[in-house]
Amino acid sequence: MSDKSKLVVIVGSVRDGRFGPVVAAWVAGRAREHGGFEVDVVDLADADIPLSLPAAPPKFAGDDYPRPAGMKELTAKLAAADAFLIVTPEYNHSYPASLKALIDWHFTQWTAKPVAFVSYGGAAGGRHAVLHLENVLTELHAVTIRDGLAFPNYFTAWQDGAPLDAAAAGYAKSLLEQLAWWTTALRVARAAAPYPGGA
Repeated sequence: MSDKSKLVVIVGSVRDGRFGPVVAAWVAGRAREHGGFEVDVVDLADADIPLSLPAAPPKFAGDDYPRPAGMKELTAKLAAADAFLIVTPEYNHSYPASLKALIDWHFTQWTAKPVAFVSYGGAAGGRHAVLHLENVLTELHAVTIRDGLAFPNYFTAWQDGAPLDAAAAGYAKSLLEQLAWWTTALRVARAAAPYPGGA
């Protein structure tokens, strides 16, 4: 087992003029500085993720699930990941359709793996989006990390690719420490025995 866990940072927004890549780049930088992760940033704007789904759910189809050819690399990255960090905005009190489509095209790729959240938005900082994502990912047997990172009023709270709040780096460190702990614990558990559920 490698010392470094594979962390996939997901840029959830595909909207024109989105701020997600800025937040994701900053968070990915903190994850690389942490030292416990091999970090890969996945931008959903670069992926082929149709909204129309096959009749049979991926839970039952397994490896035979008929995903588009353009999704093959993305699916492989999700499958190989030990942990996820989702960067999401808040749209109309919830998260973007692009994230829901990504989640729904997959199932076992999330199972028994930890997921942390970094959100941004208006006054709520994207927290409503995270609450909804926690419910969805728990249904897929993922383990959501309690301490997230939220950026209220991001349009005035960032400058030159970094948050103006000096405490943000400390909050990011706490999030990453919790994520690293769960990542290691779940890697060991998955290696020791098959997860008893989710399929």
